[in-house]
Amino acid sequence: MNSLSEESKKYLLMVARKSIEEKFKGKLFEPKDIPDELNFQSGCFVSLHDENKNLRGCIGNFRNDINIVFNVRDMAIEAAFSDPRFAPLRRDELEKIDIEISVLTPMQRVRDIEEIVVGKDGLYVVKGFFRGVLLPQVAVQHGWDKYEFLSYTCMKAGLPFDEWKKSDIDIYKFQAIIFDEVSLGLKEVLNY
Repeated sequence: MNSLSEESKKYLLMVARKSIEEKFKGKLFEPKDIPDELNFQSGCFVSLHDENKNLRGCIGNFRNDINIVFNVRDMAIEAAFSDPRFAPLRRDELEKIDIEISVLTPMQRVRDIEEIVVGKDGLYVVKGFFRGVLLPQVAVQHGWDKYEFLSYTCMKAGLPFDEWKKSDIDIYKFQAIIFDEVSLGLKEVLNY
């Protein structure tokens, strides 16, 4: 899976927004008329940004045992209400946020750090109970090279900055199809 149609991207964004809206009403959104193209299982991250483009919530997973539509639904709710870095989203904030979805490819073990391509790959590091992930777009947004990207992923895991240089850490890379409401022109039509 290297791409998704614009129709499928818009559908997933609708699912994310409707899921948050319904949660405010104490209901669980049940997606209907799912496009055939979305009949696959995949991990994803849902990111919420405020009107100043600041992160307002981001939660995801690498699950490959759940349909992408239902994973997006669940992660949208988690990003809005359960990201421990932020207060739960307020109803009056909903129309101001931009929803971004990253549909993930399966992870691949990194054997040589020269395999990592900034702007294409996301990173996941594991050492014992410590785990950290950064999406592909994060390195680009911050202007990091691959070594800085590795270092900040280690920091996200609660590990020392240069832990990636040690042999007892597992490093994985993955790619993502990334899209959001603003880039697809959906912010002007909130009831899409």
